[in-house]
Amino acid sequence: MTDTSGRKLGILGGTFNPPHLGHLLCAQEAHDRLGLDLVLFMPVALAPHKAIDDDPGPEVRAELCAAAVEGDERFEVSTLEVERGGPSYTVDTLRELHARHPDDELTFIVGGDMALSLPTWREPEAILSLARLAVAERRGAMRREIERRLAVLPGALARLDFLDLPRVDISSTMVRRRVAAGRPIRYLVPERVMEEIAARRLYRKGAVGTSLS
Repeated sequence: MTDTSGRKLGILGGTFNPPHLGHLLCAQEAHDRLGLDLVLFMPVALAPHKAIDDDPGPEVRAELCAAAVEGDERFEVSTLEVERGGPSYTVDTLRELHARHPDDELTFIVGGDMALSLPTWREPEAILSLARLAVAERRGAMRREIERRLAVLPGALARLDFLDLPRVDISSTMVRRRVAAGRPIRYLVPERVMEEIAARRLYRKGAVGTSLS
């Protein structure tokens, strides 16, 4: 990560197994709507609450993220959580980012389902003291429920932004299943990610000679 300070920095965390166009769309909307200087893609080392299915390893997932954002100056990949190892807790990551660059204004970008569960995360009040929360959620009813859930955290609603994303029904699970079945994934993931998945023979379940394009 470039050693500058005083930026508006977005953090998009996840397993990215693999990164797909929905992730890039979310990062783009956050960058544009919130006036961010940079969005960091932050692949987890280990997800704290569930196993990562068909995991090629955190280093490989970080390399797939690098392929996804290649050539786009709005985005970078941070391997902070990968290098730290162990379960990746958001509060630990935000503290480390703040310690490295105390003048940066941090915004943590999540989907609606993740936002609903924030009160159950490790030290949710500390998370909101370290970063704003940008929620990618387009349904009004979900927004009201998110606000209701987060109202139990002091000052949470003042630290909350919503991003109205176009509807894109792509998931990493869908991409992996299509690869395993030998079905095309072009237009679901960036071209470079598709190439890396093919070259590394990821997610194939032993399939040989299938075309991903």
